[in-house]
Amino acid sequence: MEQYFEIGKITGTHGIRGTMRVFPTTQDPTRFERLKEIIVEIRGKREIFHIQKVAYHKQFVLLTVKEITDINVAELYKNGTIIIPDSAAIPLEEDEYYTRDLYGLKVITEDGEALGELTKIYVTGANDVYGVQKSPEDKELLIPAIKDCIKKVDLEAGIMTVALLEGLR
Repeated sequence: MEQYFEIGKITGTHGIRGTMRVFPTTQDPTRFERLKEIIVEIRGKREIFHIQKVAYHKQFVLLTVKEITDINVAELYKNGTIIIPDSAAIPLEEDEYYTRDLYGLKVITEDGEALGELTKIYVTGANDVYGVQKSPEDKELLIPAIKDCIKKVDLEAGIMTVALLEGLR
């Protein structure tokens, strides 16, 4: 069964001709320009739309699709999620991972000490920060997603090996 990626959230409309205002949840908002179609998931249903025009306004992507030509119809998709199939994903470079694949990884130190499970990813200006917890009652350990800390990611084994820098505990 094919998996899908979320690349944006529909936050509203732009203009009266049904252009959707989208908050991009992808690292590269220009990826919309390389797509011919998108899937909008809302209220448990999925619909395919064909992209006619992509524009940008502030932090938003403005999407005009062939199937919607009226603001009232576009309003029905507000709060919808834009997804694409894995086959349309941007290929990864070496040591790059989709964030969705990192959730749930068991995090251990280079010495084999179990630190817990990766439960949150915080997007900051400089680099992401991984939130790791042994249990919901335990304090969250924050590990910066930098080469000095993240030594190995083995998605098949479900393990991330880390080196804890001074002061991280």
